[in-house]
Amino acid sequence: MFTKKRTLDMTQGPLFSQIMFFALPVMLSSILQLLFNSADLVVVGNFAGSECIAAVGATGSLVALLVSTFIGLSVGTAVLTAQYLGARNHEGVHKVVHTSMLLAIIIGIFVGIIGLFFSRNFLLWMDTPEDVLELSTLYLTIYFLGTPGSMIYNFGAAILRSNGDTKRPLYYLTVAGFANIVLNLICVAVFKMDVAGVAIATVVSQYISAILVVMNLCQIEGSCRLTIKSMRFYPSELWSIIKVGLPAAIQSSLYSISNVLIQSSVNYFGTAVLSGNTAGGNVEGYVNVSQSAFHQSALVFAGQNLGAHNYKRSKKVLWAALGSMTIVSLSLTGIVLLFRYPLLGLFITNDPEALEYGVIRLFVVCSTEFFCGFHDVICGELRGLGRTIGPMAMCLMGICGVRIIWIYTIFQEVKTYPMLLACYPVSWVITSIVALVYFMIVAKKMPNTDGDLEKA
Repeated sequence: MFTKKRTLDMTQGPLFSQIMFFALPVMLSSILQLLFNSADLVVVGNFAGSECIAAVGATGSLVALLVSTFIGLSVGTAVLTAQYLGARNHEGVHKVVHTSMLLAIIIGIFVGIIGLFFSRNFLLWMDTPEDVLELSTLYLTIYFLGTPGSMIYNFGAAILRSNGDTKRPLYYLTVAGFANIVLNLICVAVFKMDVAGVAIATVVSQYISAILVVMNLCQIEGSCRLTIKSMRFYPSELWSIIKVGLPAAIQSSLYSISNVLIQSSVNYFGTAVLSGNTAGGNVEGYVNVSQSAFHQSALVFAGQNLGAHNYKRSKKVLWAALGSMTIVSLSLTGIVLLFRYPLLGLFITNDPEALEYGVIRLFVVCSTEFFCGFHDVICGELRGLGRTIGPMAMCLMGICGVRIIWIYTIFQEVKTYPMLLACYPVSWVITSIVALVYFMIVAKKMPNTDGDLEKA
């Protein structure tokens, strides 16, 4: 079942349809990953109450900070694999695969240890409400036991997607997602384990997806095949992964730090706002991760075409990716706003006040989510073209800088929940303008004619 060839030639053919074909499974995979957390919230919301929703929700930005920071390194794996495949450098691909998977294991253990011993301290630093602090600490401590599985899956999936295979990572997440939901119901509804139960279910599902992706890599044909005994650090490839991935990791951490500050400000308003913000954020998240699929598409397509010296095509990737993202983003945003109450009602069943705060988040943040996708796709294109510092700098100034300034100036003068949320669209619009200008500068410096493919 693992040996069938399911790859896509990204260096020729119609870009728009190829990107949509590539992005759809990635989009569904990201949605399934988000369902892990959403399933936690739906189950605790229906069987344990809004206090447990707030407890799980209070951990969201912190989890994103610690986990996404290191998953950012997988961007280095994706870019390097794509460029080597485009250049047909099979030995280079082999080295990247074995270096990346060992790196994933080490990072996963490291992040898990940090989360295990410092969860409570982090939550205290974020001013987590006292009435949910103990439950949040319990959830977070258990959750971080699953970070090795999460890292292994994400690095492995990055390799498969760079090879043009987006379907099998989706299949594995589907299996893990169903396991997560079933275990949620058993642990919470049957054994009354509340937040501990949903955390355990999430951890198990993460290891299921990791095991499946490793089995795939060990049995596929070609240079992306993984041999466990051959895992080691190849210095040149390790440095290249870090050189490309570290700026992405730093960007993720800076992005998450700004969200931690926002989460701390949300905590100021109390449990009702926290619950509504958590529910709204989860509904809105489905639009966000759908847009992110086109970030990955732009990254991989630009990387393979750059490796193949298809300079014209590599630049055209951006416009095809932006067009595809626009169609998906605006369609999903319309659906979310139209069905806002039923969607939020999946998470909040007994707190009308919290429900209204969730609606506020959707109208302020979700309605402007397109601008987040716009700059995200441009950043993916730039990384695929080997430009890593620029996207990081744009995030530092346009996203993090604007949000931090907003929180400590404008929000302090008008301390309301909608005013706090306004920092999202303001930062997205500013960063989108800067990103587009930067891409135009980079594109002008690239060759206008395609070169010959250099076969390794």
